[in-house]
Amino acid sequence: MKRYKYNINNLDCANCAKKIEDYLNKDKRLRDVVVNFSTLRLSFYSDEEILISDINDLIKRVEDGVFVTNNEVEGKKDYSIVFLFVGFLFGMIGLFFNYSDIIRNIFIIISYLILLYKPFINALKLLIKSKTLNENLLIVISCVGAYLIGNTFEGIVVVSLYLLGKILEEKAVNNTRSSIKELIDINEDYVHKKVGSKIVKENVDNIKIDDVILIKKGDKVLFDGIVIDGDTSLDTSMLTGESDFVHVSLNDKVLSGSINKGDVISLKVTSLFKDSTVSRILSLLEDATDKKANIETLVARISKIYTPIVLVLSILVFIFLPFVLDIGYDESIYRALTFLVISCPCAFAISVPLSYFTGIGVSSKNGILIKGSNYLDGLSRVDKIIFDKTGTLTDGSFTVRDIKIYDDKYTKEEIINILIKGESNSNHPIATSILKLSTDDIDNSDVKNYKEISGLGISFNLGKDKILIGNSKLCKCNIDTFLHLNINGNHVASVIIDDGIKENSKKVIECLQNDGIKTYMFTGDKKKNALEIAKRLNIDNVEYEMLPTDKYNRYEKVKDKDEIVVFVGDGINDSLTLKRADIGVSLGNIGSSSAIEASDIVLIKDDLSKLLVAHGISKYTNLVIKQNLIFALVVKLSILIFSIFGMTSMWFAVFADTGVTVLTILNTLKIIYKYRKK
Repeated sequence: MKRYKYNINNLDCANCAKKIEDYLNKDKRLRDVVVNFSTLRLSFYSDEEILISDINDLIKRVEDGVFVTNNEVEGKKDYSIVFLFVGFLFGMIGLFFNYSDIIRNIFIIISYLILLYKPFINALKLLIKSKTLNENLLIVISCVGAYLIGNTFEGIVVVSLYLLGKILEEKAVNNTRSSIKELIDINEDYVHKKVGSKIVKENVDNIKIDDVILIKKGDKVLFDGIVIDGDTSLDTSMLTGESDFVHVSLNDKVLSGSINKGDVISLKVTSLFKDSTVSRILSLLEDATDKKANIETLVARISKIYTPIVLVLSILVFIFLPFVLDIGYDESIYRALTFLVISCPCAFAISVPLSYFTGIGVSSKNGILIKGSNYLDGLSRVDKIIFDKTGTLTDGSFTVRDIKIYDDKYTKEEIINILIKGESNSNHPIATSILKLSTDDIDNSDVKNYKEISGLGISFNLGKDKILIGNSKLCKCNIDTFLHLNINGNHVASVIIDDGIKENSKKVIECLQNDGIKTYMFTGDKKKNALEIAKRLNIDNVEYEMLPTDKYNRYEKVKDKDEIVVFVGDGINDSLTLKRADIGVSLGNIGSSSAIEASDIVLIKDDLSKLLVAHGISKYTNLVIKQNLIFALVVKLSILIFSIFGMTSMWFAVFADTGVTVLTILNTLKIIYKYRKK
């Protein structure tokens, strides 16, 4: 099955996007159609070869003027503001200049024709092609009705305010979209390629593995590669969200998405552009808001039936209001028309997906890749978080914390000397920690018959003594620590080793617990060491000596019905549980595709504190969404009720429609400004 992705043009309404999406999903050739208003992208799957002309023919049946292309196209000139000015001017001339009634009416009718032309054409096409109603028809009915009952001035002002609001709404949406694109824009079209002694400009799609490209000062790195000449400082903030520069030199690996802030370097390309880190991140961000949160789906369903319901209610207001209140039908028509103007659901349809889109974009700027708005939404309502230990809470850098001696014949210095002589032949991380116990030169010439015993430890002869260094099974003791020393069959000493706790681990655990989240640690480590780490981090629950399948099975038992449980791991060894979790979070290792594929959220830098930032962005995004929905709902319902009792006019109705939409969009921008520099 092939996936198709297109840029969508001339789409200026979230409601229209939903109608196109619903219509295309009815076509049996297309599957999982998503029209993303936030990114202006159309995507779908199909088993057949689908031509772009076929898609455009289908779209025209729903929204004439909207079309898709493979690449972004320059927007056509929009003369909406000119038509608004001219139409309003004709209306004012007709209303306030001293002409005969015929001439004044001609000016007024011309004004109505100019102002209502676009809404009327859009409404008529939609009604004929898809048998559905939208706000364009409602505004036409309301303004024509106002003219017919003698409220000419109000009709002109209402449609003018409506059109002005739509222009401001479109500008606000575009500004928000541009702000997010600016945050995540890590793409360019070409690079400088070395060809012999020459440097040529080359399109990124033509670069192959092992090509050598030149990265000048200020250039963005578009390919993963290895430095083969020069050294420089890289700004990796677009990937990690961190402002500190990273120094790279000969043979260092460089990830695409960085910016060269120093000297020129030559880079040997190790992956094609489509497989590079930057390309995968861009693809992930483009697709992220295709996965909708539950509230988005709910709002989309409500918006679909909202306008027809209000239309029916306005008819009921017109018919029955004179029987309830002491008013005539002229007044009841006016109130019903006002009722209609308020019915547009744009404030709901636009603000919710735009908020999630903003939250995901800001997260990426902070070095957090979130695969969908459903995961961003869920992160704000987490009940439990399960952490893998090694690579997540600890960094695997072992440190000797204590040595306990059980045979008085040996001093601590003698024990250390024996340990160092044996471990000097090993490259195991634990051996490295042992060697740090002394800064003196190591003389292991008297070590004989050295052997590594897989999974247990090492053995060797030191003079007449038979030495064993390893776990409790090898050294035949019941003390559960990392390492033991056995001399001639006697347990002489035990070495207590720390699996280095990461700098921010304790703070992260504490903050999550203060937020009411229960914490768990799953590890394959021994019981004693696991309990020690859990105690130092103050983790609520710990499971130890686990295989990957044990973690998966235990996850099922930890999760209760309707709870959201997050699993945080390294993205490779824990892929099974990461995929099973409600939300799988992997740390670091962004150069590995397994990290992106296995998890729902990727913390690009190996920094657990980014989990708190992601949690904060998630909560704040949901707060903004609630503010927008409550504000829009309260304003609309209030003016709806006031309009029934004649306490408001069409002017307020226009504010309840386009004014509220613009304000909710502007409110969404708070997410950018709050987390831009986190």
